[in-house]
Amino acid sequence: MNQWNAYDREKERLVEPVHDELQYCGRIDDENPDAPVFTMPASFVRMAFTGSSYVKAVVVNKRYYHRSFLGVLLDDTQSRLEIERDGEPVVLTLAENLDKGSEHMATLFKRMDHCHEYAFLGFLLEYGARVVKMRPLPRKKIEFYGDSVTAGEVSEAISCCGKEDPEHEGEYSNAYFSYAWATARRLHARVHIVAQGGIALLDGTGYFMDGKTGMESCYRKVQFYREQGERKDWDFNRYTPHVVVVAIGQNDAWPEDIMQDGQSAKAEEWRQRYRQWILALRELYPKAWIVLSTTVLYHNAGWDRSIGKVCAELNDPKIVHFLYSENGRGTPGHIRVQEAMNMALELSGFISGLGNDVWEP
Repeated sequence: MNQWNAYDREKERLVEPVHDELQYCGRIDDENPDAPVFTMPASFVRMAFTGSSYVKAVVVNKRYYHRSFLGVLLDDTQSRLEIERDGEPVVLTLAENLDKGSEHMATLFKRMDHCHEYAFLGFLLEYGARVVKMRPLPRKKIEFYGDSVTAGEVSEAISCCGKEDPEHEGEYSNAYFSYAWATARRLHARVHIVAQGGIALLDGTGYFMDGKTGMESCYRKVQFYREQGERKDWDFNRYTPHVVVVAIGQNDAWPEDIMQDGQSAKAEEWRQRYRQWILALRELYPKAWIVLSTTVLYHNAGWDRSIGKVCAELNDPKIVHFLYSENGRGTPGHIRVQEAMNMALELSGFISGLGNDVWEP
């Protein structure tokens, strides 16, 4: 039972996280079902309702860096809200002045990567409002593994399209405008995005947690940060994608770009570790298509050649290598909205072209 009770029961109704008609999507830590924790970009909780002129959400935030922003979809209107306090319940007004006689749909989603996380304690509506049953989430399922580009970091800095990033504290990051979520929308699929700004494949490379932690240590987890004890494991039986898109191989050039010639022992070790990771994903998802890629973010093409070499060596007809038309030379900064939409157009077309059996159970 949810222990948060700081609302007027004569005027408001708390729709608790365990309500049967709420929809969840994404890799979410719901070990405590009364306070599920949102960590991954694009993960969301959704509710349809009538009879209320407003909808609010109650969350408890935990900030690691940047400012903390949430994403809101109310019917067809998107907005963002900042959580200005940590460690205590905060009531956020998602929308107000609504037509009480109409049905509305509110979606609270994770705009940002694991620069913060928050526990969801429920929605607040006017007393007497009714929660409405929604149509099921799409049958098609996609999963992405990637870095800040896949998470949609700095995507809303549209005045800097094709340029370096402006100074920011997270206000321009929006997973809704990531190429990953946009691809899923184009394909009418649900999506899990397992992505983190600065992350590379191997521990000791990249920028995440000062380069201490790589994707090979995180991909099985529901949390990327670890302050005390072990990070929680994700139960892969809960979500089986038809298509897995892997977009790692950009932050891997830090602190040393080992793919300048691609022939060194370090380059070969990276390829072997990448190969082992892809085989581990294949073991988790024996029937899925696995798409190996990077993005249009500027990077040394040697990383893509190495990925292509691994793909060829795997000799698995359902593991394929995909390159965007501007792969590795599109922008020196993060991918902005229009660039992400172009990527989504290309990637969704590629996935659709894999064959009619892509979405088979």
